[in-house]
Amino acid sequence: MSLTANWSYPTAIRFGAGRISEIADACAKAGITKPLLITDRGLAGMEITTRTLDLLEAAGLGRAIFADVDPNPNEKNAEAGVRAYREGRHDGVVAFGGGSGLDLGKLVAFLAGQTRPLWDFEDIGDWWTRADADAIAPIVAVPTTAGTGSEVGRASVITNSETEEKKIIFHPKFLPTVVICDPELTVGMPKFITAGTGLDAFAHCVEAYSSPHYHPMSQGIALEGMRLVKEYLPRAYADGSDIEARAQMMSAAAMGATAFQKGLGAIHALSHPIGAIYHMHHGTTNAVCMPAVLQFNRSAISERFDKAAAYLGVAGGFDGFCAYVDDLNTSMGIPKTLTGLGVSNLDIDRIVTGALADPSTGGNPVEMTHDNTRELLMKIA
Repeated sequence: MSLTANWSYPTAIRFGAGRISEIADACAKAGITKPLLITDRGLAGMEITTRTLDLLEAAGLGRAIFADVDPNPNEKNAEAGVRAYREGRHDGVVAFGGGSGLDLGKLVAFLAGQTRPLWDFEDIGDWWTRADADAIAPIVAVPTTAGTGSEVGRASVITNSETEEKKIIFHPKFLPTVVICDPELTVGMPKFITAGTGLDAFAHCVEAYSSPHYHPMSQGIALEGMRLVKEYLPRAYADGSDIEARAQMMSAAAMGATAFQKGLGAIHALSHPIGAIYHMHHGTTNAVCMPAVLQFNRSAISERFDKAAAYLGVAGGFDGFCAYVDDLNTSMGIPKTLTGLGVSNLDIDRIVTGALADPSTGGNPVEMTHDNTRELLMKIA
């Protein structure tokens, strides 16, 4: 089976090994003649990035890069990125990298033409309508990890560095015009990033599948996304050069982010404040939280996961699925607690307050209260 395709859902996606070679044409399709490539500091000097810049330059599109992007990007990164975009007189963004580069790239394309401040566009009610939609620059997204799925998302997660809170900035035009999913770009990921990003994709699928909201399309996507992770994440982790496994994990990442239109839940509600305060890797934090959250939601999801387990070939229904998740985490070196992850002196009350304020709580199948959220957090502390 050829793992090369062009998809139009949820946006135009060019999927397949080697397709980064089409970056200039993707910019042309998006109407971009002078792109600013936005990525994180770690990727800025890597071969995959310099090669992409070479391709842009050879096509007469310039060689502009902005890489002042933190692992959990914040409003200061956004301000600097917008300044670079405006000063360079760019007309579009190539968002390149993992979740941080993709989220910040999309945000810069959004903010560069706006006159209102960043936090006026937080994902609250209809605040997104405050934006001048015609002033949003086009985006070409190029993921280099297989986890967040931000390349097919309509939002960016941005940390407020002053309050140490993660905020979601939403607009329908955050969705990139063209996406290039080239699994060859993920081959160099180290094992711990392969694990963390892959389990992030899995968490997206698990939470979307658990959400009580009605969205049968997302429900089906989430279920198949879980299957792809189960089949191919262990292979990608064991052999980073396994291009089939890398490709299938890129699909799973995009599927998870598409599916969570149905909702996220307590995993992300906890992970967001923990990441904002302690600067932890998002996907790895999700993985630590997942086993306890599955038990927390048992009363509402056990029957649903009995069916999922059967589809996934996991014996034992819901309990078997939970055991599978425990074993998967262990096989990839994921600690069982936040302490094991390196977080000490947890500010329990602050995390609980942040979790309950996070929009992800609305998709959890069991209502989150101060008391039960505190109890949940203590189980992973």
